[in-house]
Amino acid sequence: MTSKQQDVIIRNAVIFDGTGTSGRTGDLAIKGDRISAIDSSLDLEASEEIDAGGKALAPGFIDAHTHDDRIVLSDPSMACKVSQGVTTVVTGNCGVSIAPVTITERPPGPLDLICPRPSDFYATFADYFSALEASPPSVNVIAQAGHASLRVGVMDRFDRPASDTEIDGMKALLRQALRDGAAGLSTGLYYPPANAAPTEEIEALAMVVKEEGGFHSTHMRDEGDGVVDSLNETFRIGRTADIPVIVSHHKCVGLANHGRSAETLKIIDAARAKQPIGLDVYPYVASSTILQKDRLGISSQTIVTWSDKVEGLEGRDIEEIAGEMGLSIEETVDAISPAGAIYFMMDERDVRAIMSYPPTMIGSDGLPHDRHPHPRLWGTFPRVLGHYCREENLFPLETAVHKMTGLTAKTFGLKDRGVLGEGAYADLVLFDPDEVIDSASFDAPQTPAEGIERVFVNGETVWRDRKSTDARPGRVLRSGLSAARH
Repeated sequence: MTSKQQDVIIRNAVIFDGTGTSGRTGDLAIKGDRISAIDSSLDLEASEEIDAGGKALAPGFIDAHTHDDRIVLSDPSMACKVSQGVTTVVTGNCGVSIAPVTITERPPGPLDLICPRPSDFYATFADYFSALEASPPSVNVIAQAGHASLRVGVMDRFDRPASDTEIDGMKALLRQALRDGAAGLSTGLYYPPANAAPTEEIEALAMVVKEEGGFHSTHMRDEGDGVVDSLNETFRIGRTADIPVIVSHHKCVGLANHGRSAETLKIIDAARAKQPIGLDVYPYVASSTILQKDRLGISSQTIVTWSDKVEGLEGRDIEEIAGEMGLSIEETVDAISPAGAIYFMMDERDVRAIMSYPPTMIGSDGLPHDRHPHPRLWGTFPRVLGHYCREENLFPLETAVHKMTGLTAKTFGLKDRGVLGEGAYADLVLFDPDEVIDSASFDAPQTPAEGIERVFVNGETVWRDRKSTDARPGRVLRSGLSAARH
């Protein structure tokens, strides 16, 4: 052993540092959980040396929008994510979080997308984080507290605004969640547990976020005809509380709204000049969530992803199922629900425009507990790199990497992650830019991508030779203020 001894050296890589600058050829060394050196040629030795052969080396991808709250415990190898080069997941989105929730019966949708059983939830984020630290996954986790989850904790029914007493109860739950290490507050104002909540209810909770530190992300109230009003509601909440806001999976749904991204992006751009606003997108024209009647009329096709009432429906078209059952589409929804679905409802031009917008991050919005999931769960990041970047030339590779790494880390306040630099955490992905592509499809959604050579999390290899290593070096990334309290 000498002072030159490192744990791993990756040589002859084209290094994309996550800042958006062009790649440069060089070597990178890892010591423990950190990057110890980067240079054009390192005069160092290591226990393991890897010849990248000119392949791309980037920061591990940060999935800006996930519903991985439970799978990080139930399937900690997280193959659906590390196989894409993802090393950090942002959970608790769309108003749905695994904590703080205490219930005795099946939760309302969409909470049942992550936890169908009451026993799957945690009463506090302290309990949830303790479980993650006792049985860590292969990826890092940053978690948000969900508004719908808060409502479940204090309200007897959801088809009305919360009372002052109930708002006080939610504020107390949220405050403790943030002090336990939750990074912010998410809302899903489109969904039944939350759509009766007025803007003022969210503003009251957002003031707690302001006091404790954090951000507000939102699955907006309306991503269709009312998308502009919903954007303005989101911006208002951010201004009232003086906190950053993030527009989740920005889209313009329904045929009547195809092409409206030109309008919405101008509105977002103007608002960004006055307040901090982020947004994310997934690279598909189809969405996925619980099966709901109001989405059927604005979708060109609907595929069932799961049903708790009728077996064997996953992966099948709702119209085909209705024909076999001899029911109308609406009657079929009632007959097979609770259930989930994939909806083809966006326009490719809008997806490209939103993805190309410089401040847009990449998030999968995958649903890991669906029996026939949307392919975004396994394919999002390689699809951006392979299809949109290489094949369609939508943007250069350094821009694609930035949207998955440095931009996301900055938006979520992740220190020493999302960039390659001496002293940064060794979250890394080595991939072949000429071969990387998504393999997951709507017919075969759980298929690992091509071209992802090796993935490191906190200095340990978690994906190699197209399979998980079963290493579990992931960490809970508590928010900045809460971390200072620990």
